[in-house]
Amino acid sequence: MKKMLLILSLLSTCIFAQRETVFEGEIDNGGFGGPVVKFTQVKGSFGVIVGGYGGWLINHQFLIGGGGFGLANEIQADQEVTDVFGFTDRPVLNFGYGGLIAEYYFNPMKVIHYSVSLLVGGGGISYREGLFMEHSSRDNNPDAFFVLEPAVSGELNVAKFMKIGLGAGYRWTTGVNMVGIKNSDLSNFSVNLALKFGKF
Repeated sequence: MKKMLLILSLLSTCIFAQRETVFEGEIDNGGFGGPVVKFTQVKGSFGVIVGGYGGWLINHQFLIGGGGFGLANEIQADQEVTDVFGFTDRPVLNFGYGGLIAEYYFNPMKVIHYSVSLLVGGGGISYREGLFMEHSSRDNNPDAFFVLEPAVSGELNVAKFMKIGLGAGYRWTTGVNMVGIKNSDLSNFSVNLALKFGKF
C-alpha cells in the first residue's frame, strides 16, 4: 500500500508539474525590417557602410533574424595592389558582410529604450577599378572572412510601426588573407543609424 501511495504521489506530481520553458505563456509574434547606415573606418579611411536587417520579434523583446551590409564609398587600395594585379588605375576596395543577428530590447514599450545585439557571419573583399568592374575577367583573388559584431543602441518609438535607433558597435574580422589588407584594416568601431518598420 505504501508503495502504491508513493507511485500515485509521483504520478500526480508529474501530471500537475508545470514545464519550464525559455518563453513562458503565449508567445506574442512580431517582426520588422529596415535600412541601416554605419559610419566607421576601413583601412584607415572614413567609410560609410549601408545595408539592412530584420527578423522575427518574440514577445516584443527578442529578435532572431539576419542582415547584410556593404561599403558604399570608395576607398583606394595601396600601390602594391595595383602592381600585383596589374590594374591600369589604382583600384578601390569591395567590402561586404552579413549574417545571423540576435537582439534583446530592454523596456521596449517605453518611448526611449535600448537594446544589445550580436551579428555572427561572414563577408568578402575584392578589388575593382572605378565604378565598374573593368577587370571582371581578371582573377584578383577575392577573399572571405569571419565577422562578429556586437552593438548597443538607444531607440525612439516614433509610432506603433516605426522606430529610430542610434548606437555604436565593434566589427571584428578574422581570416583575411589578401594582398594589401589585414584583419585590423576591416575591424573597427562604428556609429550606427537605423530605421525599423514592422509589428513591434
